[in-house]
Amino acid sequence: MKKYDILLFDLDGTLTEPKEGITKAVQYALKCAGIIENNLDKLEAFIGPPLIEGFMQLYGFTEKEAIEARSKYREYYTAQGALENKLYEGMDKLLKNVEKLGKTLLVATSKPLYYANIILEHFGIAKHFKGVFGAEMNEIEHKKSDVIKRAIDFAKDSDLSKYLMIGDRKHDIIGAKTVGIDSIAVLYGYGTKEEFEEHKPNYIVSTVSELEQFLLVH
Repeated sequence: MKKYDILLFDLDGTLTEPKEGITKAVQYALKCAGIIENNLDKLEAFIGPPLIEGFMQLYGFTEKEAIEARSKYREYYTAQGALENKLYEGMDKLLKNVEKLGKTLLVATSKPLYYANIILEHFGIAKHFKGVFGAEMNEIEHKKSDVIKRAIDFAKDSDLSKYLMIGDRKHDIIGAKTVGIDSIAVLYGYGTKEEFEEHKPNYIVSTVSELEQFLLVH
């Protein structure tokens, strides 16, 4: 059975349930651009990918418009949205139990590092992670593969078979494949079976409990 010593966790949709804060911040940014969206469920697609990409692909914004929308998003998100969030039930126990096995836990997120650290500290789980890696505020290093590479460089272990990327969207799977490490998709987040069938992670689990059981034996 294959064993993984270094675990890379996505944040939104994997460690925490961020829907309220993210969708309300997007709603605010759209309103500032003259677009009224009252159905927050429609904005779930913004959970995971970089914001610029989301505004351009989902609402047809130009890059300039998307940058302005991102600025408005951050007005709301900084003021209150970052903490309109909750830790998935059972996640703290999972992290404690997996850490006891001597595995190295890292965070690899497309979210700006500034916000990632605030959220991890707020929920009291920052202590479980040896390193946290995310985008810069300008999102220059916004591809998931860029973030994963930085985490691998930090871990200083060239044996890529020891690494496992854990995430809930196709970006996590694509990023892992790009750098040559295995991945596990979690269905309790915001990805769909369809996108995972297309991008083919090495493993798929449905619940936090299933993820814990997998990590305890692999």
